[in-house]
Amino acid sequence: MAGGYERSDDITRWLSLGIARVIIGTTAIQDPGLVRQAIDRWGPEHIVVGIDARDGVVAVEGWESGSSRTAEEAAMSMKDAGVSTIVFTDIDRDGMMTGPNVDATCALARTSGLQVIASGGVSSMDDLTSIAAVTSEGIEGAIIGKALYEGVINLSEAVAKFQTNSIRRKF
Repeated sequence: MAGGYERSDDITRWLSLGIARVIIGTTAIQDPGLVRQAIDRWGPEHIVVGIDARDGVVAVEGWESGSSRTAEEAAMSMKDAGVSTIVFTDIDRDGMMTGPNVDATCALARTSGLQVIASGGVSSMDDLTSIAAVTSEGIEGAIIGKALYEGVINLSEAVAKFQTNSIRRKF
C-alpha cells in the first residue's frame, strides 16, 4: 500500500491487515520521526519510503511542492532513520512511457547503500530487462504503471520472465 500515511495509526491499520509493506512519501520527508517509530514497531522490511524527484530535487504534496532537499539527501536521512528500501520516482518520466531513469536510480542506490525500487517511465519488457541488469547495484525491482494499463506489458509474461532468473527480483 502506498500513500496517504500521516500517522502511526494509518500504518498500523494496514500492516495489521496483512499488507506486506507500506510506502510512506511526503510524511517521511517532513517527519522522519514517524518513519523511525514505524521501523521500531514493524521493522524495515515493512516500511518503504517513496522519494519523488524532479531534476534530483525532492517533490512533496503530490508533486505540487518542491523541497530544498536532493534525492540523495533524503535517501541518506531515511537510511539514518532505519529505512532499508526506497521507491525512487523520476517525476519527469512517470506516466510518460519514455523509459526509466536507470542511471539516476543506480546512482541513488550506490550513494545511499539502500535497496531502490525504480519508478517512472517503464514502457516495455526491454526497460524491465535494463533494470534487471543492474540489480547487483542495489536495484530491487520496478513499478510498472501506465504500461500495464495501456497493455504494452503483459504482467503474466513479465512475472514469468523475471521469476525464472536466479537473481531475486520484485517486479
